[in-house]
Amino acid sequence: MDAAIRVTDLAKRYGDLRAVDGVSFEVKRGEFFGILGPNGAGKTTTLEIVEGLRKPDSGTVSLLGEAPWPRNKKLGQRIGVQLQASAFFDRLTAREQARTFADLYGVPRAHADEMLETVGLTEKANTPMEKLSGGQAQRLSIACALIHEPELVFLDEPTAALDPQARRNLWDLLRKVNADGRTVVLTTHYMDEAESLCDRVAIMDKGKILKIDTPAALVKGLAAATRISISSGFLSTDEVREVAGDVAQTDDDGVELTFTTHDPATILTTLAARSALDGLRVSGATLEDVFLDLTGREYRA
Repeated sequence: MDAAIRVTDLAKRYGDLRAVDGVSFEVKRGEFFGILGPNGAGKTTTLEIVEGLRKPDSGTVSLLGEAPWPRNKKLGQRIGVQLQASAFFDRLTAREQARTFADLYGVPRAHADEMLETVGLTEKANTPMEKLSGGQAQRLSIACALIHEPELVFLDEPTAALDPQARRNLWDLLRKVNADGRTVVLTTHYMDEAESLCDRVAIMDKGKILKIDTPAALVKGLAAATRISISSGFLSTDEVREVAGDVAQTDDDGVELTFTTHDPATILTTLAARSALDGLRVSGATLEDVFLDLTGREYRA
């Protein structure tokens, strides 16, 4: 069985709102799969149905060859879930919290201590929950989700509200989790996170999946323009106009002069001929460009 998850025509309504509207996808065993979408896209509802936490109105889900709903106790030892908001016992220390999860799963308490070391919390083992930082609490949440060594791990926005250093450290941990052979399903608002971690991503909006592919394939399929930037003030106004010709648009913010073009070779050749490569920076499309192209740029409530 190659698929860890099979979802077919999944639907969930809340009154007139179609939170999940005909969603279908598969996740392969050992894959790092991301679900991306703006607020209200249906990501969390979809994940909760797949995890067996919520009943669908229609459609089917196969999770490691089992139906997750009605609540399937067989899957309890095989999956790990880290929710958007984790509810811990405030007065317990990090070690006590981890050991509580170990007891619930029938896992030796020594393994709980090992998991604290894995997520870098050994020095905080005796710290009460309410005194852990946001990043430390997130790492503890992931440790508790992994404490019984599940085959499949669900992570719902695990790096939300973390500082850049904490996010990058958590990325390293998630890569290790996946490298150990576990299937990982991630929802996130961070496009760079998905681009860095995920083998494939599904972009979701208004309850529907718009596209599924590797981040690289999605970016390539966008056929977006290339941005070429050099130091502002290096070329005169007339020279900028000559370099851009009819193949590029220009923007000068006083720090960088940027040429946006579908013909980067011509622009780069012309700049090189003029020895105007000071501060050169070339950037193509990113997963964020794909995301905005598919879901739009308007503000969401």
